[in-house]
Amino acid sequence: MSYQALYRVWRPQRFDEIVGQQVITQTLKNALVTDQISHAYLFNGPRGTGKTSTAKILAKAVNCVNLKDGEPCNECATCVAINNGSLNDVIEIDAASNNGVEEIRNIRDKAKYAPTEAKYKVYIIDEVHMLSTGAFNALLKTLEEPPAHVIFILATTEPHKIPATIISRVQRFDFKRIKASDILEQMKKILNSKDIKYDERALKVIAKSAEGGMRDALSILDQVLSYSDDEVTYESALQVTGSVARDDLQNYMKDVINGNVSDGLKVVQDILDSGKDASQFIEDLINYCQNILLYKQDPTMVNASELGLLGDDFKEVADSVTPEKVYRYVEIMNDVQQQLRSTYHPDVYLDILTVRLANLDKNQTTQPVAAPAQQATPSVQSTVDHQVVSQLQAQIDTLTKQLEQVKHATPVAATPKQAPREAAVKDEKATVDFDRVFKVLGAATRANLTEYQNQWDDVMNLLSVTQRAIMHVSRPVAASPDGIVVAFDYPFLYQKAGTDTDLMDALQNAMDRVFGKVPDIMFVPKEEWPSIRKEYLANNPVSKHPKHKTDAPTHPAEEPEKNETVEKAQELFGNDIVKIEDN
Repeated sequence: MSYQALYRVWRPQRFDEIVGQQVITQTLKNALVTDQISHAYLFNGPRGTGKTSTAKILAKAVNCVNLKDGEPCNECATCVAINNGSLNDVIEIDAASNNGVEEIRNIRDKAKYAPTEAKYKVYIIDEVHMLSTGAFNALLKTLEEPPAHVIFILATTEPHKIPATIISRVQRFDFKRIKASDILEQMKKILNSKDIKYDERALKVIAKSAEGGMRDALSILDQVLSYSDDEVTYESALQVTGSVARDDLQNYMKDVINGNVSDGLKVVQDILDSGKDASQFIEDLINYCQNILLYKQDPTMVNASELGLLGDDFKEVADSVTPEKVYRYVEIMNDVQQQLRSTYHPDVYLDILTVRLANLDKNQTTQPVAAPAQQATPSVQSTVDHQVVSQLQAQIDTLTKQLEQVKHATPVAATPKQAPREAAVKDEKATVDFDRVFKVLGAATRANLTEYQNQWDDVMNLLSVTQRAIMHVSRPVAASPDGIVVAFDYPFLYQKAGTDTDLMDALQNAMDRVFGKVPDIMFVPKEEWPSIRKEYLANNPVSKHPKHKTDAPTHPAEEPEKNETVEKAQELFGNDIVKIEDN
């Protein structure tokens, strides 16, 4: 037989072999032992975390004649047939290519018939969120009145696209991202069984690059084995994953923190010469900055999550920079990363990034011209190294000229460059659910907002260290009895919080404990909040109350309407936020 990928050869055949999902596997085993099997399950989670493998094992377990402690034997005729994919009573369906009403109706019609060989007929529907609305409605009828011999196992990476009527009729299991340490141990087990030499640092790089997916980790490991001729080396892992060595990242961060532009530019040049991707380099830098922020909160936790790959001088680097400065670093990196998407000269932008980061202190400490007496003070003048300033200015001028030459030399790229930038901005704004935010503003009061603001620190104290690090720069800006709007000072943390389901769950639990209720929580970037408020007030003018008709003032009619708008704004956001200006 031809070569099979590692993730296929090492696909779990028992619940005990599923990596990183012990809570789910133990729950399913207990249900099998006590014969409390549900008619429908929903397996949700990121890619490569074991959803389909668990579904197949469950299909074997419910039909295995030699079930022991909730585990299938993998030896009886039924288990062997399911492993080979030849049992007609276990049907796997890809909803991405079979998402129509007719396909689901066909399943519904065939589900009425008893299984031919096994005890249960099991339907495994992968990527179920791809079903059409009509298909979901057809499936709902079967889930409402399921035959006793049929079990449905739905798998998806996007449960929010599944109708609530479907979710309410299934047992839901949320698969988590697999810890890097668990992925590392599994790869060691595989390589040791094959007597393959490996560098443990290389496996740590692969485990981190997999981002919580065992299948991704084994696919990368396959590539590394092919690249380095059946041996896993640190250099080959870096080449295949495109990651930058921690030592290079560490040296670069030292240079920019110390304002050493020339050495920082040299590190960038060496990284590009080695074939590394510019975007991946910035991504690794952002991850390094994130580790610095987390390290300041809990050093032990960061070292464990990074598997000891922080670098020998990481503590020194982390202690030499303030959190506020790291936030500014990440903002600049995000800005340059957006620009890299539409350029053919990434080296120029990385050079500009280096100069901006290294000169951040100088730009922030620029002050207005001092009084003559202060200017004449020798101690102040002696702190200014004119030669260094001149060199830095010359480097900036050179890079600026190179950028201008690139723009003029590639006029065709100028037009597509602007389009992705505009699209990116639209995508970021699209993440704000304006309907939900406006709904909160429609019922918002200052009293509700004050209540949340006064006890916001209590909510933060109930979060984990990592979650507090993300929410550290957030605060409530509007609230109603049933909802709250939270603004983030930094866009990158807003993006991270908006996609972190664990953080949202923890935040809702904390709200319930502090306030005794769970409001509808919405995140917005702080920089967009003024425009969101303005749009709401523009589209929702305050209607005149009867008292205004009887007590109307003698000045123009639009004046009361203007005052009512101001009053509404002050009621929603408070007098300390609303600023009234005369035109």
